[in-house]
Amino acid sequence: MPVITFANPKGGAGKTTAALLLASELAARKADIVIIDADPERWISQWAALPGKPDNIRIITDVTEDGIVEQIDTAAARTQFVIIDLEGTASLMVANAIGMSDLVVIPTQGGSMDAKGAAKTIRLIRNQERMARRPIAHGVLMTRTSAAVASRSYKNVRQQLAEAGIPVFATPIVERAAYRDIFDYGGLLRDLPTAQVSNLENAHKNAQAFTAEVLTQLKASLQQRGAA
Repeated sequence: MPVITFANPKGGAGKTTAALLLASELAARKADIVIIDADPERWISQWAALPGKPDNIRIITDVTEDGIVEQIDTAAARTQFVIIDLEGTASLMVANAIGMSDLVVIPTQGGSMDAKGAAKTIRLIRNQERMARRPIAHGVLMTRTSAAVASRSYKNVRQQLAEAGIPVFATPIVERAAYRDIFDYGGLLRDLPTAQVSNLENAHKNAQAFTAEVLTQLKASLQQRGAA
């Protein structure tokens, strides 16, 4: 089943939030999901320890550089979706996970440091493509964007990516309180208390749009691979 990896060696780019939002939306659709939590901070594992985690999301936390390939392979054979939240470094673990991915999502804030991290990830993807002798679908996901006004740095990063021919998700992850609150309350995004969480409906719509785009890219990637 599809393996979706979230990668950027720049810490704080929004990998964990984007990975959990995708898992939350897929779980709400009754999909079976394994999340491999390879981030040393283990934020998703901490979320899973809170009340409300659905039974159709399973977390793997004991991840090692030597064992991640087997863990991905086993999880992909047994579940509908495998989502990997990688550590914020360029390591052998990251390279191995990317090499086994059907789609690599590269979360990036609108700043030069994150853009440089995205560039490193793309170079890593290119290397893994050569080794595997197959294309690896990927795209940059702009994160923590303003719902009202796009900053100049955000516009500059998007322009630079477009000029370099790097695919960018049409749907950015907007800065929403709900995306922080899910790590406090636990459960799925749709389960957050509307009385305590602001703009929950808009946050849900944003996450749904992102998830729909991921599924569209996955479908195209798997069809392309099947035709090859």
